[in-house]
Amino acid sequence: MKFSATPVIYILIFVAVVVIVNGIYLVAFGKSISLSSRLSRRMSLLEKNANREQVLEQLRKEMNQHLNAKNIPLYSVFAKKAQLANIAFSPNALIGIMGVLAVVAFFLLSLFTAAPFEIRIVVAIGMGIGGVYVWVNRTATKRTRLLEEQLPDSIELMVRSLRVGHPFSTAIGIVAKEIPDPLGTEFGVISDEAAYGREITESLKAFAERMDNQDLRFLAVAVTIQQQSGGNLAEILDGLAKVIRARFKLFRRVAAITAEAKWSGKFLSAFPIVALLMILAIKPDYYEEVQKTSAFIPAALFVAVFLTINIIFMKIMTNIKV
Repeated sequence: MKFSATPVIYILIFVAVVVIVNGIYLVAFGKSISLSSRLSRRMSLLEKNANREQVLEQLRKEMNQHLNAKNIPLYSVFAKKAQLANIAFSPNALIGIMGVLAVVAFFLLSLFTAAPFEIRIVVAIGMGIGGVYVWVNRTATKRTRLLEEQLPDSIELMVRSLRVGHPFSTAIGIVAKEIPDPLGTEFGVISDEAAYGREITESLKAFAERMDNQDLRFLAVAVTIQQQSGGNLAEILDGLAKVIRARFKLFRRVAAITAEAKWSGKFLSAFPIVALLMILAIKPDYYEEVQKTSAFIPAALFVAVFLTINIIFMKIMTNIKV
């Protein structure tokens, strides 16, 4: 039996591209940029540069640069995800990294495969763009989930701070010091903006809209109503923390109940692709005779279109909204 390692090589090269872009990111900005770091990025920058205003300006630029670059051709696909992931690379730098990764992928494809030049060019470009997108999407998902988990604890920390007599701006600052990223840096920016004269409610609303998070909108609305009509902010936030924690438990319960359906959808979507790769690896000449017929390309395109539709509908059917 003749075995072809070409499909495996393509997969390994793509994985290498994703690993390389993550490595470049960590080398460029240090370990503090990682979401697993206990020290927030803002605190790390303040240790290196004691100028609070310069650090605030840098962080605000990083937080808004991707949505401001939506007019760049094709970059709008990345803009929202890069915004949620808070990628510190500028849009131009991210596009440049795609080009570098495409060159690296082309070199690896030339070294380990015998594919025609045109195929290597197309696949290398796809790997460069796709590798960055996979990395950005994975980082955005991880950051969003971590933020949702941190929010109830952060609000409860604010409540305890308010009950001992601290003003709300100080409570925000305490959260910025005690909570790691992503909320540590985000609330640190809000605290710094308040120190330079911006209304905290405006900063909270901007943060909620930038992250497109319903719980953050609840927080912004609660603080706004309290400042306009008065009341015990500690009690309001305590109730909000309980509501957010209950919603989070509900989401986890729904995720557990629908896990079987989601994994079934993923399996049914991935099975045709995995089966094709296995056939090409085990018997590379399996499609050799039909490739010579005039109906091969239309049939292949037909299958690709319907496979894409299948993946989209499986995603829709298993995406349970609560």
